[in-house]
Amino acid sequence: MRRKANRVRRLLSALLVACIWPVMSFAESAQMQLPVSESARWQYFSDQVMGGVSQGRAFLDGTEGDAVLRLVGDVSTENRGGFIQARFELDSPVPADARGVVLVAQGNNERYFIHLRTRGMVLPWQYYQAGFDASAEWQEFRLPFAAFAPSGNLLRRTPQPESIRSLGVVAYGRDHQADVSVKAVGFY
Repeated sequence: MRRKANRVRRLLSALLVACIWPVMSFAESAQMQLPVSESARWQYFSDQVMGGVSQGRAFLDGTEGDAVLRLVGDVSTENRGGFIQARFELDSPVPADARGVVLVAQGNNERYFIHLRTRGMVLPWQYYQAGFDASAEWQEFRLPFAAFAPSGNLLRRTPQPESIRSLGVVAYGRDHQADVSVKAVGFY
């Protein structure tokens, strides 16, 4: 009986991953009104919170008929800075058997990152990071959790899916002009 219950639980969890989490469309979520405000689901952050000088913004853009999240700005490593980001706080836990992050994005031929924060992270500079190269064409990216590197030695090697509490789209680490659009993001 217990084995059958576990099998049903695994099947239901797999269905959640396959049906609910694979893609979260920005166009379907009316409460995500950007430019970013305190009540918006996507929040904009930059290195200015720690004295950096990077400048940018995150907003909903209606290009090509669909609303997309767009992150633009000037990333500067001056004054020990170097990032701009749009972060989404998750309402419910990611299924334990999720394997990674999936997103549909385009950009200006630069490298961008997804940052994951988990329940155990207290310090603002703690995160897991995986990169993707956003070209001018829309592309789907699948980033397995094993590809996410911890920001320090105090973190586990790989994030635990069920402990993920936020996901950030980030321009990071070098001086450059950021311009990345994300049509959909979720977990697979």
